[in-house]
Amino acid sequence: MANREATKTDILQGTLDLMVLQTVATLGPLHGYAIAARLQQVSGGALQLNMGTLYPGLMRLEQRGLVRATWGITDTNRKARFYAITAAGRKRLVTEKAEWEHMTSIMQTVLHDLG
Repeated sequence: MANREATKTDILQGTLDLMVLQTVATLGPLHGYAIAARLQQVSGGALQLNMGTLYPGLMRLEQRGLVRATWGITDTNRKARFYAITAAGRKRLVTEKAEWEHMTSIMQTVLHDLG
């Protein structure tokens, strides 16, 4: 079980930036909990991000200038940082999506040919 969990984490770390950028590009500024909830929703529950994984990723994206964080009030009247994609983030999202498509195409070919 521990190996299975480690594998899920490794995959998540490799795709977290792409998923977060796509989420805020599509839905607009969101706070961390809303990002995590949306990713869980669209994955049918397969993705369950804990805040210890998500927030360092959000901080990394902010430090790289791919998202901008501002303080705001949530629907439940709590103060939270809302993350919005920047122009640099939109550009990076296009690149990341193209790289992802290329890699998944390679994987599908390899798996098909070896299967």
